Amino acid sequence: MGDSETHALRGVTLDIRRGEYLSIMGPSGSGKSTFFNMIGGLDKPTSGKVYIDQVDIAQLDPYELAWLRCRKVGYVFQTFNLIQVMSCIENVMLPMAFAGKDSEEAREAAMRILERVGLAERALHKPAEMSGGQQQRVAVARALANAPDILLADEPTANLDLKTGHEIIELFCRLRDELGVTIISATHDLKMLKASDRICWIDDGRLERVSIPAELNIDVENVE
Repeated sequence: MGDSETHALRGVTLDIRRGEYLSIMGPSGSGKSTFFNMIGGLDKPTSGKVYIDQVDIAQLDPYELAWLRCRKVGYVFQTFNLIQVMSCIENVMLPMAFAGKDSEEAREAAMRILERVGLAERALHKPAEMSGGQQQRVAVARALANAPDILLADEPTANLDLKTGHEIIELFCRLRDELGVTIISATHDLKMLKASDRICWIDDGRLERVSIPAELNIDVENVE
């Protein structure tokens, strides 16, 4: 940035296991979002390697990265990012269209995914006709559209009330257990700690420590 050079990450090394629920935590400006974006292929490192299925995605060209993000990785955003003029099912079908799936096949697959997240009866509703929690479920369904191996969730409960936030966390746990999806969440939400298999703590661009919920001195049962 001009004459200023910022080291967003400094020598982070981490193995993430298939089917793991990993939470990335850290204060604003710690490098948490950059780390999250590196994993998903949204940013490229100036040095180092990022492997998904033994492929160094840092070396892929834009076309290859687009293919990987379309089929291997699903994204859930803090602000839902649904297309307002599209119905629930059309939002879920959109990534399938980018993957070249036949429209009838895509519609049937989208309905199955909506049933899995408990929104089959809302298939024809538009985002403005749904609650925040329902919109986030649509966003999760859209992220699952092409059966990704990895689900990246950026502050997925930040804009939700306490009860709805718990429901989204429970949904993530169910997806991990039933589908074997690797879930990686960047979060400030302490409620997500209990659900995680491991928690990565990022500070000043460094991976400070990796914990499991049982090691924490936080009563996660009573976090509000």
